[in-house]
Amino acid sequence: MKTSLAAALLSLALLPALSTAQAATTGKSTRVVKTAKAKATPTRKVKSVVVRKTAAPVVRAVPTFGQVAGLHDVDDPLELRSSVAYVLDQNTNEVLFSKNPQAVLPIASITKLMTALVVVESGLPMDEKLTVTDEDRDTEKNTGSRLAFGTTLTRGEMLHLALMSSENRAAHALGRHYPGGLNAFVAAMNAKAQSLGMADTHYVEPTGLSSRNQSSAADLAKLVNVTSQVPILRDLSTSREARVALGKRTVQFRSTNGLLANPLWDIGLQKTGFINEAGKCVVMQARMAGRQLIMVFLDSSGKTSRIADAERMRKWLASLPGVAEQAVSAKL
Repeated sequence: MKTSLAAALLSLALLPALSTAQAATTGKSTRVVKTAKAKATPTRKVKSVVVRKTAAPVVRAVPTFGQVAGLHDVDDPLELRSSVAYVLDQNTNEVLFSKNPQAVLPIASITKLMTALVVVESGLPMDEKLTVTDEDRDTEKNTGSRLAFGTTLTRGEMLHLALMSSENRAAHALGRHYPGGLNAFVAAMNAKAQSLGMADTHYVEPTGLSSRNQSSAADLAKLVNVTSQVPILRDLSTSREARVALGKRTVQFRSTNGLLANPLWDIGLQKTGFINEAGKCVVMQARMAGRQLIMVFLDSSGKTSRIADAERMRKWLASLPGVAEQAVSAKL
């Protein structure tokens, strides 16, 4: 017992000395490491800086002419996203649905229907070769094109791409190769509109890129009525795709209207359009419930809203008993 107590006292006596020795050893070792690190990378005092993320600037969408005019505030029973909608029985001229039909708005690439009609009625040869040049460059919206400058296609091929894929350079080249040039072509477009009784319609160029190309739903129904009776315009506008030889390569073009692939739709003629000022637009002639109908949707807000509006209209028309006895009006 005395031996154990003596040993314990001895251990307690030696503990401070051991701690001092360990500290000295550790300190020496630490100093060596610090010295080595100091030689490798000199120690500097660095001020910590807090970087705050700046919120991305909010890019506001450019309002359409219809939004500015308050056309979207007009209610309709189908709750359409289009501020303008118009459905007409082509055979009886009965208006089945009407929402802001007289509102005059930019029509974007629906312009190309008139472009195509003037080209066809000109009697110019469809197999004549036309070349895309720098004169066909889009200086309005600075959009690109799959038709490079120097591309040569027939007038028929240009017409096909303008109607099916809404090719702007093709439409512009068609107008530029008209007898008398582009100015004469635009004059012919406006003269044709007047002859069809399209009093609210005015064109300044053949592509629809300009917001100054304007019309109303009632006027566009007249245009669809006429163009839907031209076989080549029916065929080309409802074509779903085409492979075109552009130099050494073959390029596939597709329709801008997804409804052409929908088996529930029987479309005889169609044209879509979009620029910021016009919103999403589409006009169609379609057979539905045993009737030939003309449909116009302008200034639709949303990526797929014009197609969704057309579907709402189709379902509504299919649900009507007798269809012909039903008419809805939501006018501004």
